[in-house]
Amino acid sequence: KGPYEPPAPEAPAPEPPAPALAAPPRTTVVVATRERAGQLARALDSLLAQDHPDFRVLVVDNAPVTTATHDLVESRYAGRVDYVQERCPGLAVAHNSGVAAADGTVIAFTDDDVIADPHWLTALTTPFAADPGLGCVTGLILPARLTTSAQILLESHGGFAKGFEPRLYDPASPPADEPLFPFTAGSFGSGANMAFRAEALRAVGGFDPATGTGTPAKGGDDLYAFVRILAAGHRLRYAPEALVWHHHRETWQDLRNQAYGYGAGLTAYLTAILVRRPALLPALLAKLPRGLAHARAITAHRPDPAGEPAPGTHGARAHPWPRDLSRLERRGMLYGPLGYLKARVRVRRQARGEALGEPRIRRRAVWRRS
Repeated sequence: KGPYEPPAPEAPAPEPPAPALAAPPRTTVVVATRERAGQLARALDSLLAQDHPDFRVLVVDNAPVTTATHDLVESRYAGRVDYVQERCPGLAVAHNSGVAAADGTVIAFTDDDVIADPHWLTALTTPFAADPGLGCVTGLILPARLTTSAQILLESHGGFAKGFEPRLYDPASPPADEPLFPFTAGSFGSGANMAFRAEALRAVGGFDPATGTGTPAKGGDDLYAFVRILAAGHRLRYAPEALVWHHHRETWQDLRNQAYGYGAGLTAYLTAILVRRPALLPALLAKLPRGLAHARAITAHRPDPAGEPAPGTHGARAHPWPRDLSRLERRGMLYGPLGYLKARVRVRRQARGEALGEPRIRRRAVWRRS
């Protein structure tokens, strides 16, 4: 017999193929703007650099007083960006114009003062392909810079970020740590970074035109849409990997205006929900005591602590919040329902007069495919 030879080792089993990732669905990105062409150009450049395979960018020029936005799109982005003019002022009205002009399975929204990460749109829209019951996805908003004390204070108070952990909100299984669900819509996301399944958003009527920046209601258009989507039985996902960088307002007066507007928008959106979905009134009344306590907590005055935590610890209650800003938020909350009713009256007047106006200006562009 010859020398012993060990048996040849068996070839390793081939690795199973990696599961195919769902392709992000066809998407329209809507950017509403008003007389901020310089900021808009920065935002559009970042949107046109997205790695999403099938999307289109649509600018809604809201109640313009000059041709600056139209001229920018025409001269610098012709053939790459679509343009729609909406004469009636208001962010929700502008967004509804975008919804009417949008194509595709998903409609995404961002603001003219952001810079989108190149992977933003793919991360924001891919979850829709994986979950047919998903009606909305929101993403992470971080500050583009922190150079003034007002910007630092806003970000320390929470800014626009909702944390760094993904989360799924399901109306069929309300979260145990959200006793006011779904009415604490501010915890779901913000309007500068959100996307909706187009069919679901249209089914609930889009955005309430009497809410949002540019109306007497001051805000609440995004919160209204979040709650309407959840109330219709759709799920909402927070996806922090979908990142945009937001240029916070720089001055103390800007921060004061924001504090008042946040308070007004909160109660304006709740008023809008009850006006348009009165069936939700019993659920809201049942949660009212906790809701009032929550409102007091988020608007509470906090003096400067001895050891101030670093900015970025979002929502930390140790951060200072000046007394005048607390008062402004609460005054805004008291005003919100009245502001919403004023806005509804204005919307009705505008609707009656719109038939006499000129048609909206539209410029269509080609789809972008990589």
